[in-house]
Amino acid sequence: MRISVPEQALLIGGRWVPSSGGDVLPVEDPSTGEILGELVSGTSDDVDAAVRAAQTALDSDWGQMAAAERGRVLSRIGQAVLQRAGMLADLEAHDVGKPLKQARADALALARYLEFYGGAADKIHGETIPFQHGYTVYTLREPHGVTGHIVPWNYPMQIIGRSVVAALAMGNATVLKPAEQASMTALAFARIATDAGLPAGALNVVTGRGDVAGAALTRHPGVKHLSFTGSTAVGMTIQRSAAANAVPVTLELGGKSPQIVFDDADTEKALPFLVNAGIQNAGQTCSAGSRILIQRGVYSSVLARLIERYRALRVGPAMSDFDLGPLISARQKAVVSDYLDLGRAEGLIAAEGELAAGIPDGGHYVRPTLFADVAPGHRLAQEEIFGPAVVVIPFDTEDEAIAIANGTAYGLVAGVWTADGGRQMRMARRLRAGQVFLNNYGAAGGVELPFGGVGRSGHGREKGFEALYGFSTLKTVAAHHG
Repeated sequence: MRISVPEQALLIGGRWVPSSGGDVLPVEDPSTGEILGELVSGTSDDVDAAVRAAQTALDSDWGQMAAAERGRVLSRIGQAVLQRAGMLADLEAHDVGKPLKQARADALALARYLEFYGGAADKIHGETIPFQHGYTVYTLREPHGVTGHIVPWNYPMQIIGRSVVAALAMGNATVLKPAEQASMTALAFARIATDAGLPAGALNVVTGRGDVAGAALTRHPGVKHLSFTGSTAVGMTIQRSAAANAVPVTLELGGKSPQIVFDDADTEKALPFLVNAGIQNAGQTCSAGSRILIQRGVYSSVLARLIERYRALRVGPAMSDFDLGPLISARQKAVVSDYLDLGRAEGLIAAEGELAAGIPDGGHYVRPTLFADVAPGHRLAQEEIFGPAVVVIPFDTEDEAIAIANGTAYGLVAGVWTADGGRQMRMARRLRAGQVFLNNYGAAGGVELPFGGVGRSGHGREKGFEALYGFSTLKTVAAHHG
């Protein structure tokens, strides 16, 4: 199968144009290893043209558009995304390798972001500030200007929604650099957005390599804010690059998120979350619940039920819609396999899922793996594996659970399972994380819920109204009138 791509691949200033260079990016199907097609690989000159086109949009129609009208444009795009959700899901499944049902959920999430931010565009208000006699002081929320967005390969549609769409709602003009491993839905979304009436230059898309197009975007003096989701190491590099221009950066980076199960928890309710949070998108999720902490009184019984569920998991091609699809690439498979081999060598494997019969030899498959009785300081419990590998750790007391949960360099998400209301509040306050879920995990995505981390999980917030604040700058006006 070959994917139909826009005839000239880069969207700059409302036109599909060729790259200034001759390099291409292969489009690989992780389920089969088959090369589905090619995209052009943008250059620093292409990025410069995109930034200039975005600035032109700010100086013309897009920059002069009323907030309510911006909202109407985004809402129209949201309706168009809903109408094309099936096509987008097919592209995402082939491009990323995630099961089709997960890809469909991502397409619907993109539409929901457009609905939410379309409705929120004219609802960001300033405030008046009581001050000295003879003064009226008020604040204004204004867009940064041109914003750059580097989106990863694991959730392209969702992260475009929470990053690019939020920036557009605030009146910024955007340059999007999708991941070189998965750019197809970014291009398809750009086509949908322009067809639905998004003014030329408000959204520009430059496909290409991170060390070329991505690097050019992070150091471009015309970019006034950067948003990056991806690995901690790359995020730190981007922050250093942006610092040369004193540009603010929103970073959503890695995670090693705990789910904490107390003796009094409703384990029947918890079990699906304990499993799904670790294997969704084959574990290639920054907020994956990759550490399960279980209080000693129920440790054996909960572990036994986790083992049963893990052994029932099936892995196969994305379009077959099993529990898990493949990893994104041969490189990612090698990285994850090294961790799995480490746990196997140390006798820590408690259960593994099954590879479906007849899976393609060229696909990048690994078995979902549950490790038990893992020491909190072990590499498997400290390092982000970014694959379907989950560790189970026993604990005795609430204080010990907090120490283990907070005992990594990350702080993105945490889940707490307990019927004790006081404990719920104590844990929520003491856990070092950007989001804490009590008797649930993930809240079904939560477009409205601010998301981001602390420590090596990054800084800044996406989703909800907090994203709009992040994609704006605050101006204070002090009028002296006597």
